[in-house]
Amino acid sequence: MATSNTSQARYSMGAIILHWVIAIAVIVNWRLAETGHHLEGAAAAAYMNPHKALGITILFLTVLRIIWRLMNPPPAMHSDYAKWERMLAKTAHVLFYFLLIGIPLTGWLAVSSYGKTVDIFGLFEMFALPVAENPSAGKSILEVHETLWTGMSVLIVLHILGALKHQFYDKTNELGRMIPGLGKR
Repeated sequence: MATSNTSQARYSMGAIILHWVIAIAVIVNWRLAETGHHLEGAAAAAYMNPHKALGITILFLTVLRIIWRLMNPPPAMHSDYAKWERMLAKTAHVLFYFLLIGIPLTGWLAVSSYGKTVDIFGLFEMFALPVAENPSAGKSILEVHETLWTGMSVLIVLHILGALKHQFYDKTNELGRMIPGLGKR
């Protein structure tokens, strides 16, 4: 379904920067967790400690992104998109924010349940959340953390496929809205 309206507005530069910084951080954090998960002792800690720190960083960047979005509303969706596409896109964005907050919070809650703090790249210690030390609960919370990540990985794939569909099938220059230098402002 080719369309002539390909000059839709782009996201603000702040939104673009936060989108890509968070996206890269999520991918790096996934790789840290995957690698650390298969190791033990000090070798695992060498991956999991930065994983935890980056998770807290993602949490704060996401809060910043939400504040930015409230102050700088995103551009309107393309007028040719079907109602179901608009609803799916809005639902996906809400789910992204939910997961970008929920995944780091469950990780932080699990660490806190083990009675530990999070070392933020050697700069400072992020306090433990005010929960009773309970390693059994911490293990259960980590299972929730991993389940949420599974949902996030599915959502990422759907997000990428949707952007590619709009870009190459619908020909709406969707990628130009979020990739600097691609398309018109």
